[in-house]
Amino acid sequence: MSQRHTVRQRADEVEGSQALRIEDDRAREIVDALNTDLAATYMLYHQLKKHHWNVEGAEFLQIHEFLGEAADEAEEFADELAERAQALGGAPVSTPTEIAERSPVESESRDVFDIRTSLENDMSMYGDIIEQLREHIQLADNLGDPTTAHLLRENLIEVEEAAHHIEHYLEDDTLVQN
Repeated sequence: MSQRHTVRQRADEVEGSQALRIEDDRAREIVDALNTDLAATYMLYHQLKKHHWNVEGAEFLQIHEFLGEAADEAEEFADELAERAQALGGAPVSTPTEIAERSPVESESRDVFDIRTSLENDMSMYGDIIEQLREHIQLADNLGDPTTAHLLRENLIEVEEAAHHIEHYLEDDTLVQN
């Protein structure tokens, strides 16, 4: 690793963007919300990948593919969140420690669970993220940032859809029970 370090921006500073014309204090609030969403999305991504890798059972292939696609969507949204935070003059959360500290959601333990338990844990995490996204959409609207609100609304649709699919997987007439 290089011994030379040139810090261009401190991680906890928001420098604002003259091009976007959002005042520094409003940008700071929005970047803070985006970083919270980013941390939660990374936690979701890792949990979905864990379940994608470990799913077994009669409906393995369908659930394996669904979890892979859901993880891919989470990773794509994380990238969009990070780029928006950077565009507003902030530094996106990026280290595992920072992500764990900033995330309002906790991942399950590292143990491997049956798929029903795993999906219940995913649905719970999705629910917490849905509530948070709704709050941050309102925040962005109230602070005069329709672009961030639009970005969050578009993702909310996908997050709700994924949660709804998980709800269907968890119905009594699915997932062969022992």
